[in-house]
Amino acid sequence: MTTALTSLPAVAGPVYVPGDEGFAAEVFSWNVATTHEPLAVVGATSAQDVAEAVRWAGTLGLPVAVQATGHGAVRPAKGGILITTTRMAEVSVDPVARVARAAAGARWSQVIAAAAPHGLAPLSGSSSQVGVVGYTLGGGVGPLGRKHGFAADHVRRVEIVTADGALRTVDADHEADLFWAVRGGKGNFGIVTAIEFDLVAAAEFFGGGIYYPGRHASKILEVYSQWSARLPEEMSTSVALLRLPDAPMVPPPLRGALTVHLRVCFLGRPEEGEALLAPMRAAAPSIIDDIAVLPYAAIDAVHRDPTDPMPSRERGVLLDALTPETVERIVAAAGPDVDIPVPMVEIRHLGGAFTRPPAVANAVSGRGAQYVLFAIGLGLPELAPVVDAAIERILAVDTVPGGLMNFSGGAGPEAIQANWAQADRDRLLRVKRSYDPTNVFSSGQPLLP
Repeated sequence: MTTALTSLPAVAGPVYVPGDEGFAAEVFSWNVATTHEPLAVVGATSAQDVAEAVRWAGTLGLPVAVQATGHGAVRPAKGGILITTTRMAEVSVDPVARVARAAAGARWSQVIAAAAPHGLAPLSGSSSQVGVVGYTLGGGVGPLGRKHGFAADHVRRVEIVTADGALRTVDADHEADLFWAVRGGKGNFGIVTAIEFDLVAAAEFFGGGIYYPGRHASKILEVYSQWSARLPEEMSTSVALLRLPDAPMVPPPLRGALTVHLRVCFLGRPEEGEALLAPMRAAAPSIIDDIAVLPYAAIDAVHRDPTDPMPSRERGVLLDALTPETVERIVAAAGPDVDIPVPMVEIRHLGGAFTRPPAVANAVSGRGAQYVLFAIGLGLPELAPVVDAAIERILAVDTVPGGLMNFSGGAGPEAIQANWAQADRDRLLRVKRSYDPTNVFSSGQPLLP
């Protein structure tokens, strides 16, 4: 096979094989716990490069994986062709139509910057450094979501290279089954080279975060469970148990200690937001309270996700309520009385528009749940058994069937299929077998083994 790889695809971007200078940098993932080991990596510069690389892999009988920023790299790509899309980062905004178009390697920060001068915002996620395409194809649960729904609900058009190497433009009127499946089924049907989606009016928001001492975790989660259930859908929130390192990039009061972080994004009048926040402010004394009126360009202030690459193992489950029993189990497994290598345990409030069907149906799973409970552990090989056991204990609560692709971590095909009810699962598999009968796209979060 190595000999066959000497016949490289006719692409404008670079092609590396193991041992080449530049190979390691090209396959590097933001989640450094995932080390890709492809037979070759193609640095695509255009949709034509992607199509040529897929056709080349087809002549060699090799599977194909794709990576943009590497935030969603939960399983290593081994033995096939890896296509990287970071060089395809074009973004455009039509402020009249309130529509944006992002190429395969674009990050949310680019869309936010292009939309902000027009008082518009995308349905981006907790970090603006994440890639637009992978996040959206997995559903997309962001801080505007309770008001506007999943990011995938607002996709108008997708440009995608399928397993036969064809570049297709799909929407509600063109190859509707594929358009349905790719919005929620993530990378199982091809490589999306560009995506077109709606923007919403959101020049600013009332929000940010409140940090509390970890010793108050039980009280804060108890108050949060009752408070969040009564919120209007203009307010999106989450609460996280954080174990941040004793490191210079962490604010001194939060270093090396368990803290509880309330995250808030409210699309309404600040005085109404202040009134809504009162029960949480009264729940416990705060260490830091940086809630303010902010431009949407400052949306990262809500979650304050890390920006440096890190090793992680992650998984989530869906809940229909935060019962006292659920809160008690979470605190017992991740609260102040335990020492675990799990930097974050988050409860993210869903409900609202997340429960409503979109104007054009899609394959987003988990619709109808009220919360997602999500844990991120340190992805160090020597800690894997301890981390996995800790995450299992944290997630051992009363759950509802199904799951969200972007919160499924490195689950295998059986668990990934379980994200959907039977009818949607059957439809996804029909589309998969129609467009990818030999399972060329089987890395990442695969529907099929």
